[in-house]
Amino acid sequence: MLSRGKGAFIKTVAFVPMKMNNERLPGKNSMLLGGKVPLFSLILESLKKVKQIDEIFVFCSEPYIEGLPSSVTYLRRDATLDLPEVSIIDVMYSFAEQVNADIYVLAHATAPFLKAASIEKVVKALQIGDFDSALTVLASREFIWSNGKPQNYDLTNVPRTQDLIPLWIETTGIYAYTQSTIKKRRRIGDNPCLVEVSKVEAIDINDREDWEIADAIYRQRLG
Repeated sequence: MLSRGKGAFIKTVAFVPMKMNNERLPGKNSMLLGGKVPLFSLILESLKKVKQIDEIFVFCSEPYIEGLPSSVTYLRRDATLDLPEVSIIDVMYSFAEQVNADIYVLAHATAPFLKAASIEKVVKALQIGDFDSALTVLASREFIWSNGKPQNYDLTNVPRTQDLIPLWIETTGIYAYTQSTIKKRRRIGDNPCLVEVSKVEAIDINDREDWEIADAIYRQRLG
């Protein structure tokens, strides 16, 4: 447990929701990066390095997950949460009903390159007490169009891309939120902290093309 002001104690738990019947890329959470490492193992290794996290869970309806580290707790979830129409908020709310904590850290197996240092920044933002939620974001300095018009620059005065005011894109890799925030069925509260990450850390695997990119990065950098 970690203390915060006047002897108060904060319990911080992280969980990785895993769905084995993904529509766009079936079985992606356990696919082997570089032909040898289960995808889910990378985010678990990063979470294990964050000393501010008290306990780590895998939240999955499958009765057995091969290769799950002994330091990670398996928590079985209802199979109805795997249905296509179920939202991630439903999954988060269900987990919070089963595991009591002050701070929840939602981490996705599909964000394999998130660094422990980035996760630590997200967690600390809440533990300090200045924010009610935190998330990783990617800075975008691109020329954005909508409805046939540029949205962030003037056609008569084209700036350099590095001079554009950045737009922040949620990476969806990790969110941290307080118990009161998830009770409102929200993963981002009214006062969130945005933690910028690199393009590689921001990679999120949704389909076959995403997988091929991630696999190539793993083979080059980590494999």
